[in-house]
Amino acid sequence: MHAVSIFFDAVLGLSATKPEQLSTLQVCVRAFAVYVILIAYIRFSKKRFLGQATAFDAILVIIIGSVSSRAISGNAPFVASLAAAFVLILMHWVISYFTEDSKALGTITKGHDTLIIKNGVVDRKGMRKTHMSDDDLAEDLRQQGVKDPSEVEEARLERSGKLSVIKK
Repeated sequence: MHAVSIFFDAVLGLSATKPEQLSTLQVCVRAFAVYVILIAYIRFSKKRFLGQATAFDAILVIIIGSVSSRAISGNAPFVASLAAAFVLILMHWVISYFTEDSKALGTITKGHDTLIIKNGVVDRKGMRKTHMSDDDLAEDLRQQGVKDPSEVEEARLERSGKLSVIKK
């Protein structure tokens, strides 16, 4: 077992106490290892994790990127950084599991949709609430193939930040 730890230390630079002690090859091997490990972590997590992300999902992606980059660069211990990334993904999975049955927890962690157009009439209160300008709305409608709000039965700004549109 001692030979295995010596091998991993040599390849990954696990005993390095400062980033500048890592060779270019060690950083490259760390990058490869982190990439493969993160793929395994993502496969463990829920399928929608990287799909239409809510703020809840986006924050996790940012934090995992930050923690994982430290493992690659040597600014934090390699194994501890990857363990922290795993714990974050596990927490996300557990919270997501409980939000399936709890509307309140889902709203707290993922937010809620906001009505923007109903029966062709723009809901100004909803637009103010979401800080959406007329230009933002026009752009989102054009992306849905809609020229004018009067063509819309209902439009909602979803938790993901995307506008969903039901045409008349």
